[in-house]
Amino acid sequence: MVVKRLRTIMALAVSVLFLAACGNLSNSTSSSGGATTSKSGTTLTGQTSNGDYEGVIKNGHYLTSKSRGVTNTEDSGNVYNVKSFESGMQNLSKKIYPPQSYVFQEGQYLDSSTVEDWLGRESSSNPTGLNPKKNKSTSPTSRNPIYIQALEEQDYMKQSGKSLKLSGMTIGIAVNSVDYYKKTQYGATYQTNISQAKGEAYAKDAAKTVLKRLRAKKALKDVPITIALYRQSSNDSLVGGTFFAYTQSKGNQTTINNWSTVNQKNYVLPVENGESGPKSADKTAFSNFKSQVTSFFPNLSGVTAQVHYENGSLTGMHVNVTTQFYSQTEITSFTQYLAQAAQKYLPAKVPADITVTSATGETQSYLSRSENGSKFQAHVFDSY
Repeated sequence: MVVKRLRTIMALAVSVLFLAACGNLSNSTSSSGGATTSKSGTTLTGQTSNGDYEGVIKNGHYLTSKSRGVTNTEDSGNVYNVKSFESGMQNLSKKIYPPQSYVFQEGQYLDSSTVEDWLGRESSSNPTGLNPKKNKSTSPTSRNPIYIQALEEQDYMKQSGKSLKLSGMTIGIAVNSVDYYKKTQYGATYQTNISQAKGEAYAKDAAKTVLKRLRAKKALKDVPITIALYRQSSNDSLVGGTFFAYTQSKGNQTTINNWSTVNQKNYVLPVENGESGPKSADKTAFSNFKSQVTSFFPNLSGVTAQVHYENGSLTGMHVNVTTQFYSQTEITSFTQYLAQAAQKYLPAKVPADITVTSATGETQSYLSRSENGSKFQAHVFDSY
């Protein structure tokens, strides 16, 4: 299995990218209204909303993660997995390290070389590999699959005077639901399906090993560590995977005694025949919205949505509309109509966004509504 780095390409930036660093804070102060900048020392970015973490800038530059994007792959994979894994880790972390008290920092304690070794198969040349040794079989049912697909670190800091101190860490471990492989270098792609029970058991066992290795690092000996487990969706899925469990380890703790269950589900609307779907009321609401939109503007290539559930309740919706419009005035009128239709038909009190793109992939307009928003805010992308 080849271990290589993936870069997540974000089609539309709708939130602040959290900048990271660690060190002494400069004399300048930040506010919730925006970032403070400095060519030397460490400053905070400020917050765009109370629900986001403040980040830090070191010496005027972005400090990237030492291992971000390292993953096991032999193909392009599913980009939705990469996105939902990273954002889901941070959303889970907010429950443990609240943004009002902590500052976000990109992972600085696990470098790419270390993560690549851990994601590899255990072997005589790689004794730290978390994935099982390769056996002689190439049969989908008898070979040893790659279970652990990705591992990511996120650091959470607290401000003490002019310094930032590492006060929490979240480690995400992504386990495959399907392991894709080739019997020969340029041959056909085969797959080994991994049951939910086997994948979860393997991930929990790997987490025990990861925690011990982290505690062996002097800087992490007494730091609270959260380990979150994520099950990837298949490559042909139109949604990413979901988290299913997490554990919290206090300082000096080297063993895992219990796990907290995470109940998440992702679906695509409209639901294909024979596939499981979300609540009937939510399906109906989206169906009514789609019917209204397509009847008012017939020149559409498609209207779909990703929906996310936590503990059985709808907590987010991403709607994608693909058009065949060529007129800027058509796009403007359509966006205005979308704002009204979405407010009327889509489920209320749920964060939702709508991205309108052309058949060639150009983003034409964007609409969004916060959880408690009274209406959708819209922006049409124009040109000079």
